Amino acid sequence: MTVGTAIGVAAPAGCGLFGDDPEPPAPDPLQPVLDEARALSAAYERAVATQPSLAKRLDPLAADHRAHLEELVRVIGRNVPSAAASSAPAGSDPGETLSGLRSAERRAQRTAAALARQVPAERAALVGSIAACRGSHAEALR
Repeated sequence: MTVGTAIGVAAPAGCGLFGDDPEPPAPDPLQPVLDEARALSAAYERAVATQPSLAKRLDPLAADHRAHLEELVRVIGRNVPSAAASSAPAGSDPGETLSGLRSAERRAQRTAAALARQVPAERAALVGSIAACRGSHAEALR
């Protein structure tokens, strides 16, 4: 029986009544790269949905982002909530769609490249690989 129920008021679990609740975990430094992987994956899905003629070209790139997302969740060790919506809106024509995706890839590549210099070596290889992949995607979307 909790103190709250003893006096007739239900105290929610983990209410911190006595200050004994654990602190929430600090955000992982890889969170921005994970958020961008999620946003890029969603952007590619939307692009293919609105421009089905691009599916053959975009599906392999989208698969890369899904693989990055899975690996980042594994490395971080917890399924972290998404913080961002898509970084690239689907365009009304194929050229506009590709241009939007290319811009999103470039932004995401810069984030990953900068972070690769800051994280421990065991994470730098993963983040560097993701940065390189994003850079190659930007070139593939020309």
